[in-house]
Amino acid sequence: MDLHKKWWKEAVVYQIYPRSFYDSNGDGIGDLPGIIEKLDYLQELGVDVIWLNPIYKSPNADNGYDISDYYDIMDEFGTMEDFDRLLNEAHKRGIKIVMDLVVNHTSDEHKWFLESKKSKDSLYRNFYFWRPGKNGKPPNNWTSFFGGPAWEYDPQTGEYYLHLFATKQPDLNWDNPQVRQEVYKMIKWWLEKGIDGFRMDVINLISKVEGLPDDEEGEKTGGLIGFKYYANGPRVHEYLQEMNREVLSKYDIMTVGETPFVTPEIAKLYVEYDRNELNMIFHFEHMDMDCEGSKWNVKSWKLTDLKKIMYKWYLALKDKGWNSLYLNNHDQPRMVSRFGNDKKYRVESAKLLATLLHTWQGTPYIYQGEEIGMTNCKFESIDEFRDIETLNFYREMKEKGMSDDSILEILNKRSRDHARTPMQWDDSENAGFTTGKPWIKVNPNYKEINVKKALADKGSIFYYYKKLIQLRKRYPVIVYGDVQMLL
Repeated sequence: MDLHKKWWKEAVVYQIYPRSFYDSNGDGIGDLPGIIEKLDYLQELGVDVIWLNPIYKSPNADNGYDISDYYDIMDEFGTMEDFDRLLNEAHKRGIKIVMDLVVNHTSDEHKWFLESKKSKDSLYRNFYFWRPGKNGKPPNNWTSFFGGPAWEYDPQTGEYYLHLFATKQPDLNWDNPQVRQEVYKMIKWWLEKGIDGFRMDVINLISKVEGLPDDEEGEKTGGLIGFKYYANGPRVHEYLQEMNREVLSKYDIMTVGETPFVTPEIAKLYVEYDRNELNMIFHFEHMDMDCEGSKWNVKSWKLTDLKKIMYKWYLALKDKGWNSLYLNNHDQPRMVSRFGNDKKYRVESAKLLATLLHTWQGTPYIYQGEEIGMTNCKFESIDEFRDIETLNFYREMKEKGMSDDSILEILNKRSRDHARTPMQWDDSENAGFTTGKPWIKVNPNYKEINVKKALADKGSIFYYYKKLIQLRKRYPVIVYGDVQMLL
């Protein structure tokens, strides 16, 4: 039995992708007033925490993960008054709010970056990674998560800047103490407002190896080149401990780090109780079991693969740290389509997967729509996709001579847009998400799968989730008890 009892261990988190949750003003984009309108629904479900995907000011190259102002709200989502009201209304209902913290990179429209690119002598130059090219090529051979090189040339000063993600997402230089102080100041500002914690975007990529060397082996692997020089980098723990010491530890909050490229052994360094870094992390081992080399390269998996991964992580962190439990989010296909059967046994599959997540040791995360068994969407053409990663992959494959049909087949299994189709509220037009034209297509199965229908059926997936959440609250053994495999 775990002796370190904490509210965030006993909580169930509900993840909201605001753009697709509920649109209150008919512009086709979900917003903060829309979330406020649906708080009673979330209270009925019984969740304790809402994690919001980024709602800060952003030009939306990567749906808000490119932030131009950390102290303001994205125009389409509303105003800071709307946010304050959301925080207040959620707290009134006993629901906490966790924000998405994106500090590996900013937008190229952030004032720090705009200043840094003006000249090599700019006071902000060292906020980012600016480097001269090598023989007319980028400074090193690293590649971006979204395809292509991780460097962009800027003619203004004749140098390149590093971006591990989109070209509009330049990486911050965490080795610069000024950058760290600015980030901590901003974190403190939000915590003083009364928010209840942070989910930290790719937080284990913030420390890069000095000198940013070429990845010689990377050339051969053909996958992502360079990640060994920034994933779980040399000073990442020093920086997280500093962040914890200076800000996080002064508040009773929940922190969860998104950490690609971690093993259970590496994870311990982030979450063990005496290390004073993070409460928990999201690892990706179970998200990678059905693909090889890259997420686009799908392979088959077996139940025993999932069991091994889940049990390995449980044993590794047992009594030392804490696990987060999830099977889908805004970056993954829908779990009932991916790990279950979304046709004949959709309801049974959804309940089965929910049972696994909510009775395992760790904090469960529900992704919006999961509680009504939403499925992957059938996209008929490339024009229906919106995600930058998906569109970049499409372009790359077209250049390699792949046919539209073959690319579509892959995208219909793996695109991030499956998680981003609008929440299905009822069987009216656009699934009741908006009175306008939705920013992305609505899954055509909304007449069958929607909240209104789920609430009218006592045997629905929704009520099953509600019961699981109640059981976790009633029986601490479900939260803290030991797990033993029978087979």
